[in-house]
Amino acid sequence: MIPEMVVSVELMLQSWKNHLEKEIEVFEEFRLLSADIISRTAFGSNYLEGKNIFDMKVKYSNITRMNIFKSRFPSISKIWKTSDEIEADKLLSIIHKSVMDIIKKREEKVKLGEIDNYGADFLGLLLQAYHDVDENRRILVEDLIDECKTFYIVGQEPINFLLSWTVLLLAIHTDWQEKAREEVIELFGHQNPHPDDLSKLNIVTMIINEALRLYPPAVGFPRKCDSELRLGKFILPANIHLFISNLVAHHDPGIWGDDAHLFNPERFSGGVAKATSNNVAAYFPFGFGPRTCVGFNFATMGAKIVLMMILQRYRFTLSPAYVHSPVVHFVLYPQHGIQVILHSLKSEEGPS
Repeated sequence: MIPEMVVSVELMLQSWKNHLEKEIEVFEEFRLLSADIISRTAFGSNYLEGKNIFDMKVKYSNITRMNIFKSRFPSISKIWKTSDEIEADKLLSIIHKSVMDIIKKREEKVKLGEIDNYGADFLGLLLQAYHDVDENRRILVEDLIDECKTFYIVGQEPINFLLSWTVLLLAIHTDWQEKAREEVIELFGHQNPHPDDLSKLNIVTMIINEALRLYPPAVGFPRKCDSELRLGKFILPANIHLFISNLVAHHDPGIWGDDAHLFNPERFSGGVAKATSNNVAAYFPFGFGPRTCVGFNFATMGAKIVLMMILQRYRFTLSPAYVHSPVVHFVLYPQHGIQVILHSLKSEEGPS
């Protein structure tokens, strides 16, 4: 997937040349970038082909966020729907049709002999499972569509939010931005990333881990107890619903020390396991254990590639127009965007 990611980033950075010494709103830039990355790596298309799905997804998310805490009697909701519910159903229908169009287009190419197989991307693997010669191993068409919708709808946000908050922190803490740049140049020069050396980006990894600690994409995880269990000194009955907040755990001075609210990537110099003051497993930006988000590696790898390519080409500082206002809308969202000022690296031209 890395070559496809690189293509997406190069297209974005090419457009950034028009913003040198000017303000740029990176949250929107990274939203478009992450959408293009998902489209290319998972569905073999570009952002424009999946634009309709992403536009509908944004509208659907906004409606859901506005209504998440509203309660209605089930008997009434079955016979009468609000205007938001009608609009949400309409958007889901459009998303469903758009996904089906992409699926049918890939199947048609195989049928006409334009391509030999369904492909090795996410969509191709799903289609192979859907058309498996062994009927017992086939996935249902509903599963095929739902998996595609899920990847399109929620696969985009982790990269977008991780990149946005990380760039904000590096725009404020330019000393760490410079340390990361020096590491990138030392390892890669001005060449594009290659898989073998991504794991050697120790400083960049520390920065990403600290950004995820301070600004995790999801601020908590709902869970349900299937049976009675003991949690510390508490006995939790079966069927109780829990909300586990990583935002609280990540900012607890008793776990992270007196600088828990400060940006300090150095705390991860010994890895995640040794980051806390008492070795408590209190770091879970993407969940924990077998329920860890399946997109964890995808998001962190994508963030490393994007940050690396930005650092090779540009310096950035925080814009005076930036207003810090994180809000929770399922994810930790910068209410007014994130504005930075782009500066060229005068000593180096960077990769072409």
